[in-house]
Amino acid sequence: MLNSKTSSKERYLAIRNVTLVGVVGNILMTIIKLIVGVIGQSQALIADGLHSLSDLISDGVVLVAAKYSTVDADANHPYGHARFETLATVAIGGLLLLVAGGMLIDASRRLFEPELLLHPTGITLVVAVLSIVIKEALYQYTLYVAKQVRSQMLQANAWHHRSDAISSVIVLIGIGGSMAGIPWLDACAAIGVSLMIAHIGWSLDWSGVSELVDTGLDHNQLIEINKIIKSVDGVRTLHDLRTRKMGINVLVDVHILVNPRISVSEGHQIGEIVRTRLMEKGEEITDVLVHIDPENDKKYCANLNLPSRNEIVTRLQQHWQALEVTDSAVEQTTLHYLKGKLIVDIYISLTIVQDIKSAQALSQHFTKLAIDDPDIHTINVYYH
Repeated sequence: MLNSKTSSKERYLAIRNVTLVGVVGNILMTIIKLIVGVIGQSQALIADGLHSLSDLISDGVVLVAAKYSTVDADANHPYGHARFETLATVAIGGLLLLVAGGMLIDASRRLFEPELLLHPTGITLVVAVLSIVIKEALYQYTLYVAKQVRSQMLQANAWHHRSDAISSVIVLIGIGGSMAGIPWLDACAAIGVSLMIAHIGWSLDWSGVSELVDTGLDHNQLIEINKIIKSVDGVRTLHDLRTRKMGINVLVDVHILVNPRISVSEGHQIGEIVRTRLMEKGEEITDVLVHIDPENDKKYCANLNLPSRNEIVTRLQQHWQALEVTDSAVEQTTLHYLKGKLIVDIYISLTIVQDIKSAQALSQHFTKLAIDDPDIHTINVYYH
């Protein structure tokens, strides 16, 4: 089964092959419907022929979009070209709306001007039945492949085939009614076809435009993503979860809260586990950006006025040198920027203190330094 991890080439070939089958079918049905519709005097069948022509045009759009949407990411499109497929979906929907509008106007005019009504003959019934069979087969085949490669564009094209099959059913009813002595039923059938096509076109355009404006995943999908993230050991909570679709792909951004005292590498490890687990369990998810937070940054805003490491260490060096503590004796200085305050942990070698009293005295000096320094909230001294 093909999925989001399938190579771009395999996906393109699958879309191309099923679409080419549709092209052949649509060429035949367009020619047959238009010719027989004119000869057999059926307004509904002519409208249905135009519908098949729009199917043929949409097949062309699909072929072009499939080629470009599967191109790998480049400097100008770092997230890839998947939205070419979305754009094609919108184009197919727009095409359906245009076809529906033209059919509706023409059929309505004929309905209100009886002298313009056509009078179908028996051959049009045969073509209508043939269209139903062929277009339903194309719908089933195209939809099957669309689900295999998870292509919204191909699903849109499948519905284009299904709409043609349904419209042929309506045409069959309209022709039969006209031949039975209800001449306006053929025009009414054409109006019904146009309204149905317009509905499908609007649905496709709405879903495509929603994706183009970065509409996120639905509520149930977000709940599932929340569960996956919170199941990772080390994740305390999460916020600012954002999602968007790029064709068949889903991109996820999230902030996770971890223990503020762990190392940078442990925080990174937790973030990588979150990213990997989401991509493994979410078939559509192809990229995850995880922001590691030591605290809830919605509750505590970062104090950007606090000094950087270089400035703080320079200040501290002046003080510990005054206390006859060499730089080599200070094994590590760790800064914690939490709750808008700066907390400093200093790790000092035990070799520079003679006993517990001298260690306590040195610690008290640093405690006083924290009180006197407006930028430092607390200094903790640890002896190794």
